[in-house]
Amino acid sequence: MKNFLAKHRFRILFTLIGLLCGLGYWHFIGCTSGTCPITSHWHTMGGYGTIMGYLVGDIINSKSK
Repeated sequence: MKNFLAKHRFRILFTLIGLLCGLGYWHFIGCTSGTCPITSHWHTMGGYGTIMGYLVGDIINSKSK
């Protein structure tokens, strides 16, 4: 388990940061009228932030090797 966490630490960290940023964007800036397909619901914005955070973490993880 320690080996897995050490190998994927940037991916895990940035995935959690992306989730928090997505939820924060939905809460503070998101679309209140419901017409915006991504930002009007917390689960879509949280998922979008999670995916973006994972991709950034994957780029950083591949550059650190």
